[in-house]
Amino acid sequence: MLLFEGAAPDEIVKRLLGVLEQAVASLTGTDDGPVISASSQAPAPHRFDFVHNAELRPVLEHAYADSRDALEQGSYGVALITSSGILEAIVTDALEYKGIDALVSAGVPAGKIADWTFIDRLAVAERAGLIRGGCARLPEAARRYQEISDSNGNPQLTISERDARRATQVLHVVMRDLDPGR
Repeated sequence: MLLFEGAAPDEIVKRLLGVLEQAVASLTGTDDGPVISASSQAPAPHRFDFVHNAELRPVLEHAYADSRDALEQGSYGVALITSSGILEAIVTDALEYKGIDALVSAGVPAGKIADWTFIDRLAVAERAGLIRGGCARLPEAARRYQEISDSNGNPQLTISERDARRATQVLHVVMRDLDPGR
């Protein structure tokens, strides 16, 4: 027997919640005491659920954590380069999802989206209304992050804390633009 066959959406939700409640009950208590605490494991962050390419999401989550760690440890160059890479990835994902044909009115450069420069991608995303003007605050080093890093992604310039923090702030603004329900 299928649990959801022919059921209305609200009934499906009720059944799913019931199943989840049973699962929590079975995991949090047995005759021998609790197996796990309901609060012992925080849920994995889902900051990048708005990214259309599902394979990219865990990579972005990992990179985001690395960027935050680098910022906290004073590795400002790594933080800026990582934040900029995340920014480029999420904007590229949004542009690709929208499709080049839908972007023509935003004045796209020649070629495929993947061939456009980071600056071009930001500009087209803004003109197409995918993001607002938050990228105007992006430091020059962040705009040129690919040029200032070596083949291993290490910065070849000294990056200030201010620039690294600003790149992270712009990333958060663009994430909010691309995921307005956050």
